[in-house]
Amino acid sequence: MKIGFIGLGIMGQPMALNILNSGHSVWVYARRPAMMKPLTDAGATACSSSTEVAANTDIIFICVSDTQDVEKVILGEEGILKSIKKDSVVVDMSTISPSATRALAKTLSDNECHMLDAPVSGGEQGAIDGALSIMVGGEEEIFNRVLPLFNAMGKNIVHIGDNGAGQVTKACNQVLIGQTIAAIGEAYILASASGVDPVKVRQALLGGFAGSRALESHGQRMLDRNFKPGFKSSLHHKDMRIVMEAAHELGIALPGASQVTQYLNAIVGQGKGENDSISILELQELLSGITVKKDN
Repeated sequence: MKIGFIGLGIMGQPMALNILNSGHSVWVYARRPAMMKPLTDAGATACSSSTEVAANTDIIFICVSDTQDVEKVILGEEGILKSIKKDSVVVDMSTISPSATRALAKTLSDNECHMLDAPVSGGEQGAIDGALSIMVGGEEEIFNRVLPLFNAMGKNIVHIGDNGAGQVTKACNQVLIGQTIAAIGEAYILASASGVDPVKVRQALLGGFAGSRALESHGQRMLDRNFKPGFKSSLHHKDMRIVMEAAHELGIALPGASQVTQYLNAIVGQGKGENDSISILELQELLSGITVKKDN
């Protein structure tokens, strides 16, 4: 199979490298040519546009920032649709609007092509290790066609349902992660305000029903006050905007998600969007007048 990969940022670059290293021919495109160099050094072919990628490949992966970026890659003046071949597959691994995903899938179907939405979870390290969780929406037959490539990038790969289902699942993931971060922050503030060591509180909670990967990883980084981005607040903010837009479209109440969105609004508004979304803790400390310390 001839594989295309468009978008070689912090996630896309290692994902594309894993596909290349699994033995496939890969054509790549990124807005910044420097981002293609690790791929071309490893044997990939650099392209000058998304159009050129689509003209040379059968399965085209996209990993860019937001809904409008995906729309530009597919529908733009130098987009995939200008040259895509019949029965090709477009796999969008970005995190974007479920409703926009369904519209793009219909457009591709009208052009006798296929689309899978396959957003990921696991962060940069998961991308490097080929250990991502991949949530896939689209035709099952097409999912099975692409599965060997997903296996090069991830460990937990689940076909959820029709087009858009992958993006809905990623939205659910971001709702859970955001509220769990906020809950850990509140627990630490309660412990600190009570004069109890949050380090020992975390240690105790990890062994019970409150234990989670978020408490294990994010909880430790919060105690270390390590706000360097594993996942930038600006990106989590974008994802929560997608969540709230979906809630508005569906007419449903997501008050917990709304609270997390407001925290992230404030973080970005303070110019701290490059910090990790665990920076929610700093806002909670400000509201309570409490600083979480390792020893109380």
